[in-house]
Amino acid sequence: MSQDLYLTITDFARGTPSWFQFLAELWTEAGLLLFGVLFVVGWFRSRSLDSRAMALALLAPLATAFGYVVSEAFKSLVDEERPCRAVVGAGPSLVECPPYGDWSFPSNHSAIAGAAAMAVTLALVASWRWIAWPAAVMAVLMAFSRVFVGVHYPHDVTVGLVLGALIAFLFMRLLTKPAVGLVEACRSSRNGAVVWCVGRGARAHAATVRREQVHHHSS
Repeated sequence: MSQDLYLTITDFARGTPSWFQFLAELWTEAGLLLFGVLFVVGWFRSRSLDSRAMALALLAPLATAFGYVVSEAFKSLVDEERPCRAVVGAGPSLVECPPYGDWSFPSNHSAIAGAAAMAVTLALVASWRWIAWPAAVMAVLMAFSRVFVGVHYPHDVTVGLVLGALIAFLFMRLLTKPAVGLVEACRSSRNGAVVWCVGRGARAHAATVRREQVHHHSS
C-alpha cells in the first residue's frame, strides 16, 4: 500500500509546475529554519515569564535534536532502501536520490519536524494558544514534501512524525522539573550574562513595568 501511494504521489509531483516542485524542495529545509525562528522567539518571550516557561523554551531545541538522534538510531537498525532506487517503475525523483547506506526508514526530516512541532507547542502554548495547529501543519507539510520529491515512502514520514513528536513530548516532560531548578538558579546568579540569557522572570518584569508607570505618572 505504501509503495502504491508513493507511486501515486510522485507521479502527481512530476506533473506539477516547476515552481511548485521548487517550493516543495525548498520547504523541507525552510520549515526547519522557521521552527528555529520560533525557538528563538519562544526563548526571548520567556525571559519575562515564569521559570517553567523559560525551562520549556530552553528544552524545545534540545528535544528536537534528541528526536533526530533517536530517529537516526532506528534508521541504522532497519536498513530500508530508498524508494527512488527500490520501487520498480518509479520515475526519477525530483531531487537526487541519497546514496546507498543513507537508509529510508524512518524519515529523519519528518522526525525533526514532528519533534519541533511538539516542542514548540509545549513551549509556547501557554502564551500563544493558537500555535499548535500552525506547528502541526508545518510538520505535516515538511513530511509530505519528502514523499513528494521522491526520497521517502509514506510510511517513512508517518512513523518519523509520530516518533519525533513522542520523543520530544517525553523528553520535555521528564526534564521540565530539573530544567526549572536550573533556570531559577541562573536567575539568582550574580553573573549578568547568565541572568540576561534566562531573564529575570515574571515578577521582576512586573516590578519593572510598575516602576516605569510610576516614573511616567510622576513626570
